[in-house]
Amino acid sequence: MLEQAAALAGPFIIGLLVGILAKRLLSAALVLLALFIALAALGYTSPNQVAAVLQQIGYAAKDAIAQAQWLKDAVPYSSAAFLIGLAIGLWKG
Repeated sequence: MLEQAAALAGPFIIGLLVGILAKRLLSAALVLLALFIALAALGYTSPNQVAAVLQQIGYAAKDAIAQAQWLKDAVPYSSAAFLIGLAIGLWKG
């Protein structure tokens, strides 16, 4: 009985954490985008400076995607408990 509960709780918790992380990363990305737009619109930065920052972010995102490919095999994304946890993490996170 305890083994079955642990088998369901593990993927659920992982899904919950992944959902919370994804929601917060998306929120941070939207805030950064709004900040760049505001800075460029108000004349504090030039479009070239914004493009340079976005290019550096793109390089960092490329490295993050490589790490995510490695983690993809470790995450039980086909589990119903994981998907439920992911949905709750995205919704409430």
